[in-house]
Amino acid sequence: MSTNQLSTREVRTRSARVVGRPAARRAVPGLSSSGPVTPPQAQNFRRRTSARQRPNIIGGLMGWIWLAIIILPVYYIVITSIRNQWHMFSENTLSWPSEPSLDAFRRVLDNDFLRYFGNSVFVTSISVVAILAVSLMASYVIVRSTTLKVRRIFQIFLLGIAIPMQATIIPVYYLILQMGLYDTLWALILPSVASAVPLTVLILTNFMRDVPGELFESMKVDGAGDWRTLWSLALPLTRPAIATVAIYNALQVWNGFLFPLVLTQSSHNRVMPLSLWAFQGEFAQDTPAVLASVVLSVVPILAAYIVGRRQLIAGLTAGFGK
Repeated sequence: MSTNQLSTREVRTRSARVVGRPAARRAVPGLSSSGPVTPPQAQNFRRRTSARQRPNIIGGLMGWIWLAIIILPVYYIVITSIRNQWHMFSENTLSWPSEPSLDAFRRVLDNDFLRYFGNSVFVTSISVVAILAVSLMASYVIVRSTTLKVRRIFQIFLLGIAIPMQATIIPVYYLILQMGLYDTLWALILPSVASAVPLTVLILTNFMRDVPGELFESMKVDGAGDWRTLWSLALPLTRPAIATVAIYNALQVWNGFLFPLVLTQSSHNRVMPLSLWAFQGEFAQDTPAVLASVVLSVVPILAAYIVGRRQLIAGLTAGFGK
């Protein structure tokens, strides 16, 4: 083997050894050379991370207090609804009943509760469907049109939000009388729809504006009309917002008390909020029956929330990740 070959092999071996060694640290004045040097950015990040990982004791305590404030009335309603009337003043109101009973629910069901429940379901269902239909079409026109007339119409909708419902009850009362709808369920549906449309239009309009305009243009190029675009594009993409306003408006109509109090009179047109009057007399009050009716009236809204909670949360948080 020649001398040139040996020298070449030796050079390669030495180069490999040099590459495998760790690089020598350059001495930094004022710092110890025994440990690794930590950049200031890394130190700040570690401080912020450690601060985030510290438990927020005060916040957690306030959260538990707020939870107790919310849970306590619900607990009282439930346990009182299964308590006997003659044990109301002989037992602790917050203790579990010594003799739980469903007699209060039985008295509620025997006192035309199903009629009141059916009236509330009818009024709420028709009102929510009408609110969503009118608001969705109005929002589509407001988003897709750029004319001055449509802008003025949108401003009128916004003006409706600023007018409180209590301020319009007297004109609504006279209008219902002139239309011959007093003491009917339609006297509750029409004002409920009119009072809920402005806010619903505002929510759906802001949500529909986030839909890319290229999608509407592509539907137009493919020959789709406004109705087809509304049904096949706008409706599916705004489903989270529709679920949100549907549950919100259903809750408002279901718990509405002012319109049923002023615009209805007979007992066969009574809805759930007014049905509580049927369980109290002039000098006495059947508290377990009243609270049992409250428990039964909450069941439909609670079921609607359980079914549409994902769509509701998606509609409430839409836009935060953009």
